[in-house]
Amino acid sequence: MLDAIVVGAGPNGLAAAITLARAGRSVRVLEAAPTPGGGARSAELTLPGFVHDVCSAIHPLAAASPFFRQLPLDAHGLEWIHPDAPLAHPLDDGTAALLERDLEATARGLGPDAERYVAWMRPMVRAFDDVLAQLGDPLRLPRRPLRLARFGLRAVRSSRSLAESVFQGPLARALFAGCAAHSFSALERPFTSAFGILLLASGHAVGWPFPRGGTQKLTDALVSYLRALGGEVVTGHRVHNVEELPRSRAVLLDVTPEQLVRLAGHRLPPRYVEKLRRFRYGPGVFKVDWALSGPIPWRAPACARAGTVHLGGTLEELSASEATMARGEAPERPYVLLAQHTLFDESRAPSGQHTGWAYCHVPNGSTVDMTERIEAQVERFAPGFRSRILARHTRSPAQYEAYNPNNIGGDISGGSLEGMQLFARPMAKLIPYATPDPRLYLCSSSTPPMPGVHGLCGFLAARALLASDVWRKG
Repeated sequence: MLDAIVVGAGPNGLAAAITLARAGRSVRVLEAAPTPGGGARSAELTLPGFVHDVCSAIHPLAAASPFFRQLPLDAHGLEWIHPDAPLAHPLDDGTAALLERDLEATARGLGPDAERYVAWMRPMVRAFDDVLAQLGDPLRLPRRPLRLARFGLRAVRSSRSLAESVFQGPLARALFAGCAAHSFSALERPFTSAFGILLLASGHAVGWPFPRGGTQKLTDALVSYLRALGGEVVTGHRVHNVEELPRSRAVLLDVTPEQLVRLAGHRLPPRYVEKLRRFRYGPGVFKVDWALSGPIPWRAPACARAGTVHLGGTLEELSASEATMARGEAPERPYVLLAQHTLFDESRAPSGQHTGWAYCHVPNGSTVDMTERIEAQVERFAPGFRSRILARHTRSPAQYEAYNPNNIGGDISGGSLEGMQLFARPMAKLIPYATPDPRLYLCSSSTPPMPGVHGLCGFLAARALLASDVWRKG
Protein backbone atom coordinates (compact mmCIF):
# COMPACT_ATOMS: atom_id res chain seq x y z
CA MET A 1 0.00 0.00 0.00
CA LEU A 2 1.28 3.44 -0.95
CA ASP A 3 1.64 6.12 1.69
CA ALA A 4 0.06 8.76 -0.57
CA ILE A 5 -1.43 9.39 -3.97
CA VAL A 6 -1.45 12.88 -5.46
CA VAL A 7 -4.06 13.66 -8.11
CA GLY A 8 -2.74 16.31 -10.49
CA ALA A 9 0.84 16.95 -11.60
CA GLY A 10 0.82 20.73 -11.55
CA PRO A 11 3.51 22.59 -9.58
CA ASN A 12 1.54 22.22 -6.33
CA GLY A 13 0.83 18.53 -6.82
CA LEU A 14 4.50 17.89 -7.57
CA ALA A 15 5.56 20.03 -4.59
CA ALA A 16 3.31 17.97 -2.31
CA ALA A 17 4.73 14.72 -3.69
CA ILE A 18 8.32 15.91 -3.30
CA THR A 19 7.67 17.00 0.30
CA LEU A 20 6.30 13.55 1.15
CA ALA A 21 9.07 11.72 -0.70
CA ARG A 22 11.72 13.75 1.12
CA ALA A 23 10.10 12.60 4.36
CA GLY A 24 10.57 8.99 3.28
CA ARG A 25 6.98 8.35 2.21
CA SER A 26 6.04 6.36 -0.88
CA VAL A 27 4.06 8.53 -3.29
CA ARG A 28 2.53 8.28 -6.75
CA VAL A 29 1.27 11.25 -8.81
CA LEU A 30 -1.57 10.66 -11.27
CA GLU A 31 -2.04 13.13 -14.12
CA ALA A 32 -4.90 13.07 -16.65
CA ALA A 33 -2.99 14.88 -19.41
CA PRO A 34 -0.30 13.26 -21.57
CA THR A 35 2.35 15.46 -19.92
CA PRO A 36 2.78 16.71 -16.35
CA GLY A 37 2.71 20.40 -15.54
CA GLY A 38 -0.82 21.74 -15.10
CA GLY A 39 -0.39 25.47 -15.65
CA ALA A 40 3.37 25.05 -16.20
CA ARG A 41 3.64 23.45 -19.63
CA SER A 42 5.17 24.34 -23.00
CA ALA A 43 4.24 23.20 -26.51
CA GLU A 44 4.65 24.03 -30.20
CA LEU A 45 1.31 25.80 -30.48
CA THR A 46 1.83 27.69 -33.77
CA LEU A 47 4.55 26.41 -36.13
CA PRO A 48 7.26 23.73 -35.82
CA GLY A 49 10.24 24.96 -33.83
CA PHE A 50 8.33 27.70 -31.98
CA VAL A 51 8.04 26.82 -28.26
CA HIS A 52 5.22 28.57 -26.41
CA ASP A 53 4.28 28.47 -22.74
CA VAL A 54 0.71 27.17 -22.59
CA CYS A 55 -0.24 29.05 -19.41
CA SER A 56 2.30 30.58 -17.00
CA ALA A 57 5.39 32.10 -18.57
CA ILE A 58 7.23 34.49 -16.20
CA HIS A 59 8.16 33.32 -12.72
CA PRO A 60 9.19 35.81 -10.02
CA LEU A 61 7.42 33.75 -7.35
CA ALA A 62 9.11 30.53 -8.47
CA ALA A 63 12.50 32.20 -8.21
CA ALA A 64 11.59 33.56 -4.78
CA SER A 65 9.79 30.48 -3.46
CA PRO A 66 11.26 29.37 -0.12
CA PHE A 67 10.26 25.82 -1.09
CA PHE A 68 11.77 25.72 -4.59
CA ARG A 69 14.95 27.29 -3.21
CA GLN A 70 15.44 24.16 -1.07
CA LEU A 71 15.49 21.88 -4.11
CA PRO A 72 18.46 21.04 -6.37
CA LEU A 73 16.50 21.82 -9.52
CA ASP A 74 19.54 23.10 -11.38
CA ALA A 75 21.00 19.60 -11.11
CA HIS A 76 17.84 18.35 -12.84
CA GLY A 77 18.07 20.63 -15.87
CA LEU A 78 16.51 23.92 -14.75
CA GLU A 79 18.29 27.09 -15.88
CA TRP A 80 16.79 30.49 -15.10
CA ILE A 81 17.11 33.30 -17.66
CA HIS A 82 16.96 36.87 -16.39
CA PRO A 83 16.02 39.48 -19.02
CA ASP A 84 17.93 42.76 -19.03
CA ALA A 85 14.94 44.26 -17.17
CA PRO A 86 11.99 42.44 -15.62
CA LEU A 87 9.19 44.68 -16.90
CA ALA A 88 8.32 47.62 -19.16
CA HIS A 89 5.12 49.66 -19.26
CA PRO A 90 4.83 51.94 -22.32
CA LEU A 91 2.61 55.00 -22.78
CA ASP A 92 1.29 56.58 -25.97
CA ASP A 93 3.88 59.38 -26.06
CA GLY A 94 6.68 56.89 -26.73
CA THR A 95 7.97 56.80 -23.16
CA ALA A 96 7.99 53.71 -20.94
CA ALA A 97 8.44 52.97 -17.27
CA LEU A 98 11.11 50.31 -16.88
CA LEU A 99 11.33 48.08 -13.82
CA GLU A 100 15.04 47.39 -13.42
CA ARG A 101 16.64 45.07 -10.89
CA ASP A 102 18.33 48.15 -9.45
CA LEU A 103 16.01 50.37 -7.43
CA GLU A 104 17.75 53.65 -8.26
CA ALA A 105 17.96 52.80 -11.98
CA THR A 106 14.21 52.25 -12.03
CA ALA A 107 13.62 55.53 -10.22
CA ARG A 108 15.70 57.52 -12.71
CA GLY A 109 13.13 56.77 -15.41
CA LEU A 110 10.13 57.91 -13.37
CA GLY A 111 10.59 61.68 -13.67
CA PRO A 112 9.03 63.59 -10.75
CA ASP A 113 8.56 60.38 -8.75
CA ALA A 114 12.21 59.30 -8.70
CA GLU A 115 13.00 60.10 -5.06
CA ARG A 116 9.55 59.11 -3.86
CA TYR A 117 9.78 55.71 -5.59
CA VAL A 118 13.09 54.88 -3.87
CA ALA A 119 11.87 56.04 -0.46
CA TRP A 120 8.58 54.19 -0.82
CA MET A 121 9.86 50.94 -2.36
CA ARG A 122 13.10 50.38 -0.44
CA PRO A 123 11.36 49.16 2.76
CA MET A 124 9.08 46.97 0.64
CA VAL A 125 12.10 45.35 -1.05
CA ARG A 126 13.68 44.77 2.36
CA ALA A 127 10.44 43.15 3.55
CA PHE A 128 10.09 40.91 0.48
CA ASP A 129 12.01 37.92 1.84
CA ASP A 130 10.18 38.21 5.16
CA VAL A 131 6.81 38.22 3.39
CA LEU A 132 7.73 35.12 1.33
CA ALA A 133 9.12 33.37 4.39
CA GLN A 134 5.90 34.05 6.28
CA LEU A 135 3.81 32.76 3.38
CA GLY A 136 5.95 29.61 3.36
CA ASP A 137 5.57 29.07 7.11
CA PRO A 138 2.42 30.96 8.16
CA LEU A 139 2.11 29.51 11.66
CA ARG A 140 5.51 30.57 12.92
CA LEU A 141 6.10 33.91 14.60
CA PRO A 142 7.52 36.48 12.17
CA ARG A 143 11.17 37.36 12.54
CA ARG A 144 10.63 41.02 11.66
CA PRO A 145 7.04 41.91 12.60
CA LEU A 146 7.47 45.64 11.99
CA ARG A 147 8.49 45.06 8.38
CA LEU A 148 5.50 42.81 7.84
CA ALA A 149 3.20 45.33 9.51
CA ARG A 150 4.40 48.12 7.23
CA PHE A 151 3.84 45.91 4.20
CA GLY A 152 0.39 44.93 5.46
CA LEU A 153 -0.76 48.49 6.08
CA ARG A 154 0.03 49.41 2.50
CA ALA A 155 -1.24 46.14 1.05
CA VAL A 156 -4.81 46.56 2.36
CA ARG A 157 -5.44 49.67 0.26
CA SER A 158 -6.93 49.84 -3.19
CA SER A 159 -4.22 50.17 -5.80
CA ARG A 160 -5.83 53.19 -7.45
CA SER A 161 -6.02 55.22 -4.26
CA LEU A 162 -2.48 54.27 -3.30
CA ALA A 163 -1.05 55.12 -6.73
CA GLU A 164 -2.80 58.49 -6.78
CA SER A 165 -1.72 59.38 -3.25
CA VAL A 166 1.92 58.24 -3.52
CA PHE A 167 2.92 59.09 -7.10
CA GLN A 168 2.49 62.24 -9.17
CA GLY A 169 3.53 61.30 -12.69
CA PRO A 170 1.85 58.99 -15.20
CA LEU A 171 4.80 56.59 -15.54
CA ALA A 172 5.08 55.60 -11.88
CA ARG A 173 1.31 55.39 -11.53
CA ALA A 174 1.01 53.15 -14.60
CA LEU A 175 3.92 50.94 -13.53
CA PHE A 176 2.30 50.29 -10.16
CA ALA A 177 -1.20 49.83 -11.62
CA GLY A 178 0.00 47.29 -14.18
CA CYS A 179 1.47 45.15 -11.42
CA ALA A 180 -1.58 45.58 -9.20
CA ALA A 181 -3.85 44.44 -12.04
CA HIS A 182 -2.43 40.92 -11.64
CA SER A 183 -5.08 40.74 -8.90
CA PHE A 184 -7.80 40.13 -11.53
CA SER A 185 -9.87 42.79 -9.74
CA ALA A 186 -11.06 46.33 -10.28
CA LEU A 187 -8.25 48.59 -9.10
CA GLU A 188 -10.62 50.37 -6.72
CA ARG A 189 -10.98 47.18 -4.68
CA PRO A 190 -9.17 46.82 -1.32
CA PHE A 191 -6.08 44.59 -1.15
CA THR A 192 -5.21 45.11 -4.83
CA SER A 193 -2.18 47.10 -3.68
CA ALA A 194 -0.74 43.89 -2.24
CA PHE A 195 -0.19 42.54 -5.76
CA GLY A 196 1.42 45.73 -6.99
CA ILE A 197 3.79 45.95 -4.05
CA LEU A 198 4.71 42.26 -4.11
CA LEU A 199 5.44 42.18 -7.84
CA LEU A 200 7.43 45.43 -7.90
CA ALA A 201 9.45 44.28 -4.87
CA SER A 202 10.06 40.89 -6.48
CA GLY A 203 11.48 42.61 -9.57
CA HIS A 204 14.11 44.28 -7.42
CA ALA A 205 14.70 41.38 -5.03
CA VAL A 206 14.82 38.34 -7.35
CA GLY A 207 13.88 39.52 -10.85
CA TRP A 208 11.21 38.13 -13.16
CA PRO A 209 13.01 35.16 -14.74
CA PHE A 210 11.83 32.25 -16.87
CA PRO A 211 13.28 28.80 -17.62
CA ARG A 212 15.51 28.36 -20.67
CA GLY A 213 13.62 26.30 -23.22
CA GLY A 214 10.14 26.88 -21.78
CA THR A 215 8.22 26.64 -18.53
CA GLN A 216 7.97 22.88 -19.15
CA LYS A 217 11.62 22.72 -18.06
CA LEU A 218 10.62 23.71 -14.53
CA THR A 219 8.04 20.93 -14.46
CA ASP A 220 10.54 18.47 -15.93
CA ALA A 221 13.06 19.35 -13.21
CA LEU A 222 10.45 18.80 -10.48
CA VAL A 223 9.46 15.44 -11.97
CA SER A 224 13.09 14.39 -12.33
CA TYR A 225 13.86 15.25 -8.71
CA LEU A 226 10.73 13.47 -7.48
CA ARG A 227 11.74 10.32 -9.35
CA ALA A 228 15.25 10.57 -7.91
CA LEU A 229 13.60 10.47 -4.48
CA GLY A 230 11.71 7.31 -5.43
CA GLY A 231 8.39 8.92 -6.31
CA GLU A 232 6.29 8.00 -9.34
CA VAL A 233 4.50 10.13 -11.94
CA VAL A 234 1.89 8.47 -14.15
CA THR A 235 0.42 10.53 -17.02
CA GLY A 236 -2.69 9.81 -19.08
CA HIS A 237 -4.52 8.61 -15.97
CA ARG A 238 -7.75 10.53 -15.43
CA VAL A 239 -9.41 10.08 -12.04
CA HIS A 240 -13.22 10.26 -11.98
CA ASN A 241 -13.77 9.20 -8.37
CA VAL A 242 -11.40 8.73 -5.44
CA GLU A 243 -12.78 5.23 -4.99
CA GLU A 244 -10.96 4.27 -8.22
CA LEU A 245 -7.57 5.01 -6.72
CA PRO A 246 -5.09 2.36 -5.62
CA ARG A 247 -4.91 1.74 -1.88
CA SER A 248 -3.03 4.44 0.02
CA ARG A 249 -2.95 5.98 3.46
CA ALA A 250 -3.77 9.45 2.12
CA VAL A 251 -4.83 11.27 -1.03
CA LEU A 252 -3.84 14.84 -1.92
CA LEU A 253 -5.90 16.55 -4.61
CA ASP A 254 -4.40 19.31 -6.74
CA VAL A 255 -7.89 20.44 -7.83
CA THR A 256 -10.35 23.25 -7.17
CA PRO A 257 -13.32 22.87 -4.80
CA GLU A 258 -15.63 22.03 -7.70
CA GLN A 259 -13.50 19.02 -8.65
CA LEU A 260 -13.13 18.05 -4.99
CA VAL A 261 -16.92 17.74 -4.77
CA ARG A 262 -17.05 15.73 -7.99
CA LEU A 263 -14.26 13.36 -6.97
CA ALA A 264 -14.96 12.93 -3.26
CA GLY A 265 -18.18 14.71 -2.30
CA HIS A 266 -19.72 11.42 -1.21
CA ARG A 267 -17.03 11.11 1.50
CA LEU A 268 -17.58 14.59 2.92
CA PRO A 269 -20.29 15.98 5.24
CA PRO A 270 -23.10 17.88 3.47
CA ARG A 271 -22.32 21.14 5.30
CA TYR A 272 -18.70 21.04 4.16
CA VAL A 273 -19.79 20.26 0.59
CA GLU A 274 -22.18 23.20 0.68
CA LYS A 275 -19.35 25.52 1.72
CA LEU A 276 -17.22 24.22 -1.14
CA ARG A 277 -20.05 24.96 -3.56
CA ARG A 278 -20.15 28.56 -2.33
CA PHE A 279 -16.51 29.03 -3.34
CA ARG A 280 -16.33 31.86 -5.88
CA TYR A 281 -14.37 31.65 -9.11
CA GLY A 282 -12.69 34.69 -10.59
CA PRO A 283 -12.37 36.23 -14.05
CA GLY A 284 -11.07 34.24 -16.96
CA VAL A 285 -8.35 34.88 -19.51
CA PHE A 286 -8.18 34.99 -23.29
CA LYS A 287 -4.71 34.16 -24.60
CA VAL A 288 -2.89 34.58 -27.91
CA ASP A 289 0.49 33.07 -28.89
CA TRP A 290 2.32 34.28 -31.97
CA ALA A 291 5.08 33.00 -34.20
CA LEU A 292 6.83 36.16 -35.41
CA SER A 293 9.22 36.89 -38.26
CA GLY A 294 11.14 39.34 -36.08
CA PRO A 295 11.12 41.03 -32.68
CA ILE A 296 8.17 43.21 -31.69
CA PRO A 297 8.93 46.74 -33.03
CA TRP A 298 8.30 48.78 -29.90
CA ARG A 299 8.00 52.55 -30.24
CA ALA A 300 9.66 52.91 -26.81
CA PRO A 301 13.13 51.31 -27.11
CA ALA A 302 13.15 50.42 -23.39
CA CYS A 303 10.49 47.75 -24.05
CA ALA A 304 13.05 45.67 -25.97
CA ARG A 305 15.04 45.25 -22.75
CA ALA A 306 12.16 43.70 -20.79
CA GLY A 307 10.97 40.11 -20.64
CA THR A 308 7.44 41.24 -19.73
CA VAL A 309 5.50 44.22 -21.06
CA HIS A 310 2.23 45.52 -19.59
CA LEU A 311 -0.02 47.14 -22.19
CA GLY A 312 -3.00 49.32 -21.43
CA GLY A 313 -1.77 52.87 -21.03
CA THR A 314 -2.25 55.07 -18.00
CA LEU A 315 -3.57 54.30 -14.54
CA GLU A 316 -6.94 55.72 -15.57
CA GLU A 317 -7.13 53.50 -18.67
CA LEU A 318 -6.10 50.39 -16.77
CA SER A 319 -8.63 51.16 -14.06
CA ALA A 320 -11.39 51.56 -16.63
CA SER A 321 -10.47 48.30 -18.39
CA GLU A 322 -10.42 46.21 -15.21
CA ALA A 323 -13.64 47.85 -13.94
CA THR A 324 -15.35 46.91 -17.20
CA MET A 325 -14.19 43.33 -16.81
CA ALA A 326 -15.36 43.27 -13.18
CA ARG A 327 -18.85 44.38 -14.33
CA GLY A 328 -19.04 41.30 -16.53
CA GLU A 329 -18.17 42.95 -19.86
CA ALA A 330 -15.23 42.32 -22.20
CA PRO A 331 -13.17 45.56 -22.38
CA GLU A 332 -12.64 47.18 -25.78
CA ARG A 333 -9.09 48.22 -24.84
CA PRO A 334 -8.00 45.43 -22.49
CA TYR A 335 -5.09 45.33 -20.10
CA VAL A 336 -2.66 42.97 -21.84
CA LEU A 337 0.18 41.04 -20.23
CA LEU A 338 2.82 40.20 -22.84
CA ALA A 339 6.02 38.15 -22.67
CA GLN A 340 8.80 38.14 -25.28
CA HIS A 341 11.00 35.21 -24.33
CA THR A 342 13.02 34.86 -27.52
CA LEU A 343 14.77 38.21 -27.08
CA PHE A 344 16.67 36.42 -24.31
CA ASP A 345 16.21 32.69 -25.08
CA GLU A 346 17.08 31.78 -28.65
CA SER A 347 16.19 28.11 -28.04
CA ARG A 348 12.45 28.83 -28.31
CA ALA A 349 12.28 29.75 -32.02
CA PRO A 350 14.13 29.17 -35.31
CA SER A 351 17.13 31.44 -35.89
CA GLY A 352 16.13 35.07 -36.42
CA GLN A 353 12.49 34.46 -35.56
CA HIS A 354 10.56 35.09 -32.36
CA THR A 355 7.59 34.17 -30.20
CA GLY A 356 5.04 36.37 -28.48
CA TRP A 357 2.83 35.40 -25.54
CA ALA A 358 -0.06 37.53 -24.32
CA TYR A 359 -3.36 37.37 -22.50
CA CYS A 360 -6.03 39.70 -21.17
CA HIS A 361 -8.62 39.46 -18.41
CA VAL A 362 -12.22 38.72 -19.36
CA PRO A 363 -15.34 37.85 -17.36
CA ASN A 364 -15.56 34.25 -16.21
CA GLY A 365 -16.87 32.12 -19.08
CA SER A 366 -16.71 34.96 -21.61
CA THR A 367 -17.34 33.94 -25.22
CA VAL A 368 -15.96 37.13 -26.80
CA ASP A 369 -13.05 36.59 -29.20
CA MET A 370 -10.42 39.03 -27.92
CA THR A 371 -7.79 38.35 -30.61
CA GLU A 372 -8.30 41.60 -32.50
CA ARG A 373 -8.50 43.69 -29.31
CA ILE A 374 -5.27 42.20 -27.92
CA GLU A 375 -3.42 42.69 -31.22
CA ALA A 376 -4.70 46.27 -31.45
CA GLN A 377 -3.17 47.01 -28.04
CA VAL A 378 0.18 45.59 -29.17
CA GLU A 379 0.03 47.52 -32.46
CA ARG A 380 -0.80 50.68 -30.50
CA PHE A 381 2.59 50.59 -28.78
CA ALA A 382 4.49 48.70 -31.51
CA PRO A 383 3.43 49.97 -34.96
CA GLY A 384 4.10 47.30 -37.59
CA PHE A 385 3.61 44.40 -35.17
CA ARG A 386 0.86 42.77 -37.24
CA SER A 387 3.11 42.57 -40.30
CA ARG A 388 5.44 40.26 -38.36
CA ILE A 389 2.83 37.64 -37.45
CA LEU A 390 3.55 34.30 -39.15
CA ALA A 391 0.94 32.32 -37.23
CA ARG A 392 -1.20 32.63 -34.13
CA HIS A 393 -2.84 30.31 -31.63
CA THR A 394 -5.70 31.46 -29.42
CA ARG A 395 -7.29 29.99 -26.33
CA SER A 396 -10.63 31.17 -24.89
CA PRO A 397 -11.91 30.66 -21.33
CA ALA A 398 -13.91 27.62 -22.45
CA GLN A 399 -10.86 26.15 -24.18
CA TYR A 400 -8.77 26.73 -21.05
CA GLU A 401 -11.29 24.81 -18.97
CA ALA A 402 -11.36 21.99 -21.54
CA TYR A 403 -7.56 21.92 -21.47
CA ASN A 404 -7.42 21.86 -17.67
CA PRO A 405 -10.62 21.32 -15.63
CA ASN A 406 -9.11 23.40 -12.80
CA ASN A 407 -9.51 26.51 -15.00
CA ILE A 408 -13.20 26.98 -14.24
CA GLY A 409 -14.60 29.46 -16.77
CA GLY A 410 -11.02 30.35 -17.73
CA ASP A 411 -10.03 31.23 -14.15
CA ILE A 412 -6.31 30.40 -13.91
CA SER A 413 -6.04 31.53 -10.27
CA GLY A 414 -7.93 28.69 -8.61
CA GLY A 415 -10.68 31.03 -7.45
CA SER A 416 -11.49 34.68 -6.91
CA LEU A 417 -8.91 36.75 -5.05
CA GLU A 418 -11.36 39.33 -3.71
CA GLY A 419 -12.44 39.87 -0.13
CA MET A 420 -11.75 37.23 2.49
CA GLN A 421 -11.25 34.61 -0.20
CA LEU A 422 -7.82 36.12 -0.75
CA PHE A 423 -6.91 34.69 2.68
CA ALA A 424 -9.51 32.02 3.50
CA ARG A 425 -9.19 29.50 0.68
CA PRO A 426 -11.33 27.47 0.13
CA MET A 427 -12.92 28.46 3.47
CA ALA A 428 -11.90 29.74 6.88
CA LYS A 429 -10.15 26.88 8.70
CA LEU A 430 -7.08 26.56 10.88
CA ILE A 431 -5.73 23.90 8.52
CA PRO A 432 -7.39 24.75 5.18
CA TYR A 433 -5.77 21.83 3.35
CA ALA A 434 -7.44 19.19 5.54
CA THR A 435 -10.96 17.99 4.80
CA PRO A 436 -13.36 16.30 7.24
CA ASP A 437 -12.11 13.01 5.82
CA PRO A 438 -8.72 12.64 7.56
CA ARG A 439 -7.27 10.85 4.53
CA LEU A 440 -8.21 13.54 1.97
CA TYR A 441 -6.24 16.77 1.57
CA LEU A 442 -6.54 19.66 -0.88
CA CYS A 443 -3.22 20.99 -2.22
CA SER A 444 -4.13 23.32 -5.10
CA SER A 445 -3.98 27.08 -5.67
CA SER A 446 -7.48 27.17 -4.16
CA THR A 447 -5.65 26.98 -0.81
CA PRO A 448 -3.23 29.43 0.85
CA PRO A 449 -1.01 31.22 0.40
CA MET A 450 -1.96 32.37 -3.15
CA PRO A 451 -2.00 31.30 -6.79
CA GLY A 452 1.22 31.22 -8.78
CA VAL A 453 4.02 28.87 -9.68
CA HIS A 454 5.77 28.56 -6.32
CA GLY A 455 4.73 25.16 -4.96
CA LEU A 456 3.86 26.52 -1.52
CA CYS A 457 0.24 25.31 -1.55
CA GLY A 458 1.40 21.75 -2.17
CA PHE A 459 4.29 22.00 0.27
CA LEU A 460 2.08 23.30 3.10
CA ALA A 461 -0.62 20.71 2.41
CA ALA A 462 1.90 17.86 2.52
CA ARG A 463 3.46 19.26 5.68
CA ALA A 464 0.03 19.38 7.32
CA LEU A 465 -0.56 15.78 6.30
CA LEU A 466 2.81 14.69 7.71
CA ALA A 467 1.87 16.31 11.04
CA SER A 468 -1.48 14.52 11.17
CA ASP A 469 -2.24 11.16 12.76
CA VAL A 470 -2.94 9.43 9.42
CA TRP A 471 0.35 7.55 9.61
CA ARG A 472 -0.33 6.29 13.12
CA LYS A 473 -3.69 4.90 12.03
CA GLY A 474 -2.01 2.71 9.39
